[in-house]
Amino acid sequence: MAHSAIPVLETERLVLKGPAPEDYPNFEATFTSFRARFMGGPLSEYESWMLYAAEIGHWQIHGFGMWMIHDRNTDATLGMAGGWYPKGWPEREIAWVIWPRVEGRGIALEAVHAARGWCYDRLGWDTAVTYVDPKNVSSVRLCERLGARRDDSARTIDSHDIVYRHPAPAELRATPLVARIEAELAGHIDPSCQPKGAPLD
Repeated sequence: MAHSAIPVLETERLVLKGPAPEDYPNFEATFTSFRARFMGGPLSEYESWMLYAAEIGHWQIHGFGMWMIHDRNTDATLGMAGGWYPKGWPEREIAWVIWPRVEGRGIALEAVHAARGWCYDRLGWDTAVTYVDPKNVSSVRLCERLGARRDDSARTIDSHDIVYRHPAPAELRATPLVARIEAELAGHIDPSCQPKGAPLD
């Protein structure tokens, strides 16, 4: 799948586009840093380059993958989010990574909510998981805010991770979860709506 053929998703603040060569510097800076400690890193420059090549190739192989998250106003990249199913993964995953100093704005919640909806609506997924390092508290909290629940019966990748299972499409439609997510996002978009103590990315 050519970069131009990868679908573009738009939300209130974000544009999700396929990964492009010019987006690589922020990816490398993140994955070669301490920020990547919960994702198998820090990686060497070569390992980071190989992983980014895999991000692009994943779209070619599966027809889905990780989008690059862009700020709608500035076009700056903020991270990645989308579907991930490389060799050795037990199940299809909804995954994300946010660049350093982007946390606390609801960017991950907004991007992952859109990406999960596309995988469900356009690809017909009836389930998805997220593999999380149990020490990665912010990702655990994001899983829970997305309605995912810990699934100890599911296979892990390497026994060092835990599995969160996302609600199925029918469950999303039958519960107020989507409305709660959108209410939280409204609080990030308009801070006057943000209740005290709301969880942050």
